[in-house]
Order: sequence, then C-alpha cells, then structure tokens
Amino acid sequence: MTAAELQQATKALAAMFSCFPQSALTDVEMQIRGYLSAVREAELCDLQAAIQRFVRGEVRSGNAQFCPSSAQLCIEVRERRTMRELLARRAASATVRQMTG
Repeated sequence: MTAAELQQATKALAAMFSCFPQSALTDVEMQIRGYLSAVREAELCDLQAAIQRFVRGEVRSGNAQFCPSSAQLCIEVRERRTMRELLARRAASATVRQMTG
C-alpha cells in the first residue's frame, strides 16, 4: 500500500475498532500497527470490503460481538481479493463474448 492508502487503511481499521467493544486497557495505536503489518500487502479495496463485512456481521467465521483478529481479517481480505479477481475475469470473458458474438 502507498502512504495515502495506509492512511485510509488506518482510518478504516479505527472505524472497525469503534464498532466493537474494546477493553479500556487496549492500546489502539499498537493494535492498528499490528493489523496494518498483517494487511500491508493487501489492496485497500479488499481491506475495506473485508472490514465492511465484519462490521455488518456478514462473515460467518467471525463472532459478531467481537472485533476480528488480524488473522481473521487477513483471511477475509484474501477472500475479497479472490472474489474481485473472479468478477473481473467474468466481466472480461463477457466482453470478449460480446465482441466475438
């Protein structure tokens, strides 16, 4: 991620943390650093989509009462990437069919 994308990712993570209960002892800044380290190689759009799914309670493997772990978030980020890539391939195939059809 670029520096600007890291800033947006930080905001998205902070928003996610605010949606779930946190211990008063939690060091949110350190928590964000840990999550950013885990998702540094991800595309921002996949991270944002994963966060939205957790906040909405759409991730079956997640506990809707608690913030996902960095590992859970990474798994969902990878699933969002896979879905985005599949949809892009489908759209490309449809375009080719239209052009040759």
